[in-house]
Amino acid sequence: MHKILFICHGNICRSPMAEMFMKHIVSQKGLEKNFYIDSAACRRDEIGNGMHYGTRTKLNQMNIPYTDHRARLVNNEDYSFYDLLICMDEENVDDLNYKFRGDPENKIHKLMEYTGSRRDVADPWYTGNFDETWDDVSTGCRALLEQLAV
Repeated sequence: MHKILFICHGNICRSPMAEMFMKHIVSQKGLEKNFYIDSAACRRDEIGNGMHYGTRTKLNQMNIPYTDHRARLVNNEDYSFYDLLICMDEENVDDLNYKFRGDPENKIHKLMEYTGSRRDVADPWYTGNFDETWDDVSTGCRALLEQLAV
């Protein structure tokens, strides 16, 4: 089983978008039993809050089902439990390396790495552009699934 935790700053925009989309494409391929997928925040700003309305709007536009997601903070047990901690940007990677005192099992990666890029996923919190974020997240998740489903 592949256990994946998507991570961003507040867990209301990018990481829940990635979580919901990844669950959707895994389901479309009939691979639900092979995956456990969740998301979390690096920072406490939004803990307990639901997904950003822009994320919900984009998921609705793309006909991607979602749950009543509530932001949660990544915790020390997550490093042991998950196989992959997939970050949306370099700051998230730095936060996790600090929290976990490094990455001895090489579990921490940026989503766009799976597309062959080192860049960050566009952050709609600053840009308001959920279309650009969707493009990054959907491309990254498809590439990740392709590598894991081999």
